[in-house]
Amino acid sequence: MAASFDTVSQQWLIRFVEHRIGDKRIIRLIQKWLKAGILEEGIVTVSEQGTGQGSVISPLLANIYLHYVLDLWAERWRRHEAIGDMIIVRYADDVVAGFEHEDDARRFLDAMRERFKEFALSLHPEKTRLIEFGRHAAANREKRGIGKPETFNFLGFTFICAKSRGGNFQVKRKTRRDRMKAKLQEVKLELRRRMHQPIPEQGKWLRQVVTGFFAYHAVPTNLVALEAFRLHTTRIWRRVLRRRSQTDGFTWKRIEKLADDFLPTPRILHPWPSDRFAVKHPRWEKLWGGRWRLWHLHRPYELMEVAPWPKSMISAEA
Repeated sequence: MAASFDTVSQQWLIRFVEHRIGDKRIIRLIQKWLKAGILEEGIVTVSEQGTGQGSVISPLLANIYLHYVLDLWAERWRRHEAIGDMIIVRYADDVVAGFEHEDDARRFLDAMRERFKEFALSLHPEKTRLIEFGRHAAANREKRGIGKPETFNFLGFTFICAKSRGGNFQVKRKTRRDRMKAKLQEVKLELRRRMHQPIPEQGKWLRQVVTGFFAYHAVPTNLVALEAFRLHTTRIWRRVLRRRSQTDGFTWKRIEKLADDFLPTPRILHPWPSDRFAVKHPRWEKLWGGRWRLWHLHRPYELMEVAPWPKSMISAEA
């Protein structure tokens, strides 16, 4: 979405909040928060629209707004308008929707544009795309002679149509190249600032950085990116250490020893989507005596597998 935090209709937002909150004191407090303005470079700016991007409550209010504008509407559209399977994922103002049929994807995109206009929102003209993606996308595009399926970015990852070792379709997640490059640049600048600190202190700080990177990006199919991040971090560390003295004797063997001592080893920390989305639901069963009781009181929870991707998808990224 294009600048959703700055274009939210405050009148509609208050109506959405009042739909669930009846305490007038809370409503008045939110209204005062919206009118407080933003202080930038000593200048206070007050806007009649938007949630004040950068304020503490802004993400919460924007999420409430999009829940009514997009989430509930998209669920209704899926049940009443879609012909085939449909899946939609939203995080803040980033949205990815997948469809079994291309016609559904195009109709949904047109309907979403009209829906957003009614509530002072719009789709980003450059980031919003309609692409062919899914288990049959590669074969269909090869028949038409138009190359490999396109990729899309979402939440710091690039999603790619790939195949597993067994030759089956697999959605590959890879750390975005620009995000990794930006993170390595931050590491480089900070290490230069810490150039003359003792090596154990530098190593302790780098361990925290690499561990934090792995904690988010260590998803299945992304091991190569984790290894590349650790390798580039080690190279940056070696260059910084060599700049501390003109008579440097810092060999690659020595920096590898330091990396093994301080930096964590790349490994996958998150489960596969098929495992993560295998949810456990309590089931209602009618028992003897005409009474309804929770099924899990009499039998352990049963796994219900949820397919992470439809068979064929058209993906629209906003």
